[in-house]
Amino acid sequence: MSHSIETLSVAQPGGYRDVSPTDVVRAGYHDRVIDVREPAEFTGELGHMPRAELVPLATLGAVAASWNREQPILLVCRSGGRSARAAQLLAGLGFRKLYNLAGGMLAHQAAGLPVSRS
Repeated sequence: MSHSIETLSVAQPGGYRDVSPTDVVRAGYHDRVIDVREPAEFTGELGHMPRAELVPLATLGAVAASWNREQPILLVCRSGGRSARAAQLLAGLGFRKLYNLAGGMLAHQAAGLPVSRS
């Protein structure tokens, strides 16, 4: 049975949906992945999700101004807190398909999923 990230995620009050790392894989998610941590964290101990783009939270509003507001975006940080704030910020800018990686890279790594460090 095929699952979409939409059906596997849980709606949150801030205009985004939480999704677990394993459900991201189950959904076969291949859209945009934005990591909102700082550069040293992105390449540090926890690494980052393959295909993730680094856009630190402080720069997100300005960088996202030119993005397609209908494209799905998965937001990632260390534990899920900064990425939830990032999702709320993007929702306020008119983005509609926002997903927060619940538990962040800590949960991603704990689930034994692939990590990049380059």
